Amino acid sequence: MTIAITDVVLRDAHQSLFATRLRLDDMLPIAAQLDDVGYGSLECWGGATFDACIRFLGEDPWVRLRELKKAMP
Repeated sequence: MTIAITDVVLRDAHQSLFATRLRLDDMLPIAAQLDDVGYGSLECWGGATFDACIRFLGEDPWVRLRELKKAMP
């Protein structure tokens, strides 16, 4: 039997500390290391993603998702 673990650090960890306003440039440097851990999946999308990206960060949420996927295939 195999157990796959989903890590939620890119979704939940910065919600309290940074009001979900962690920039993509802050996430990408750690992406390869998170991928190397071997999690079954990495959750990086939450309900406030669109709002935070567009209203506060000036980022395209779809670009964020594509770049994180590239960094953590």
